[in-house]
Amino acid sequence: MSKLFAVAEAAAVAGGRFALKAGQAVERVVIDSRQAGPGALFVPLPGSRTDGHEHLLDALARGAAAVLVERRRWRRLAAVVGAEARQRGASVILVPRPLAALQDLARFHLLRLEVCRVGVTGSNGKTTTKELIAAILGREVPTAASGGNLNSEIGLPLASFQVGPQHRFAVFEMGINRPGEMDLLAGIARPQAVLITNIGTAHIGPLGSQEGIAREKKRAFRGFNGRQKAFLFEGEPYYRYLSRGVRGQVIPFGPKSTPGFEGSEDLGLDGTLIHWEGLRIRFPLFGYHNLLNALGALTLAVELGASREAVRGALEAAVPLEGRSQILRGGPTVIQDCYNANPESMRRLLEFVKPLAWPGRKIAVLGSMLELGEATHEEHRRIGAEAARAGFDCVLLFGDEMAGAYEELRRTGYSGYAEWTADFAALRQQLRNLARPEDLVVLKGSRGMELERLVAEIRP
Repeated sequence: MSKLFAVAEAAAVAGGRFALKAGQAVERVVIDSRQAGPGALFVPLPGSRTDGHEHLLDALARGAAAVLVERRRWRRLAAVVGAEARQRGASVILVPRPLAALQDLARFHLLRLEVCRVGVTGSNGKTTTKELIAAILGREVPTAASGGNLNSEIGLPLASFQVGPQHRFAVFEMGINRPGEMDLLAGIARPQAVLITNIGTAHIGPLGSQEGIAREKKRAFRGFNGRQKAFLFEGEPYYRYLSRGVRGQVIPFGPKSTPGFEGSEDLGLDGTLIHWEGLRIRFPLFGYHNLLNALGALTLAVELGASREAVRGALEAAVPLEGRSQILRGGPTVIQDCYNANPESMRRLLEFVKPLAWPGRKIAVLGSMLELGEATHEEHRRIGAEAARAGFDCVLLFGDEMAGAYEELRRTGYSGYAEWTADFAALRQQLRNLARPEDLVVLKGSRGMELERLVAEIRP
């Protein structure tokens, strides 16, 4: 593996000073001591269950080349950690804040590379769109993309270290859940192109309102100086606000705006047939929302130089990400879309399933939508009303927040089978009793509800 930093360079960029200095170079950066080894720089971060400083000895024992230590903790740790580092020939760098050091190192690393940086943000669809952009661009030139959803103040820096001098493009997902976070992410990635998928209500609790979400997302353009490109969905209600004052080119995408788009055909669970530039592209991800993701990715990639062949090849080879728009066949057919949920993504799935012809029954299992703040009660009631009109034969609602959805479902006069519970064992038993091989089961809920646990209960 090639060198990321000389150890002295890492210390200087991180704003640190050496407690112990050795000559080993840094080849990779890790925050999990179990991933440490020769060439690794271990950055100890506080977590919900533990603090990385408790695992410094483990990182050193595994052969880490260097470790960061928060300066104020060193007096307490010096004797034990210092002895281990000295014995192992590792460097110890004292920094004011390890997280800030991680971010500074990532920013420095990216800016010294000749790579076109792309940022993708939005309330829904950003991970899928990021993957599609990277797949199109990567068909022709070396392209790096943030893995999974490494999109946070910790994840984005870690993704940055995966970008090397061989890459022509680097595609980053930028997800926020608090005010000011976009400034930090955009300041690290310094994107030359940014695509905003949409402005919804994901994380509306910490961000206060949909207007607040739009305001924070727009800050992805804050570093533009006139040479960058901003990509926005043509039908975005906040389009005028987002595009106003952008120092760079604003490019819309969507059925009316994407150059060469000639229409589409809905293939149900088998995806969408996209007509573009005289090509017939069989795009396997279902639903209108995924069509928009494809059009956004296509528009941006072509603007950056991608060919027709790269677009067709990447879109036809697309596969759903784990827990997102997955179709599981055999036994009851399952739509597993429970990686996350908010009112917009929940509504889009209900709208997709409503006209879907199906030989058996349609069963919805809907889990709570989290992080909605003051909007929680009202948004869950709305989803209850919409679920009642979505053509399901059975609706199972799970989680404390879904109690209001159940009340609204019943108030509308829904005549199918409906249950609400906050007990997972009860939900599991209800679904076991209901699901038959010919049925369609839709699983949708926030990540914290872990609805994917139900799949093994109903499929052979």
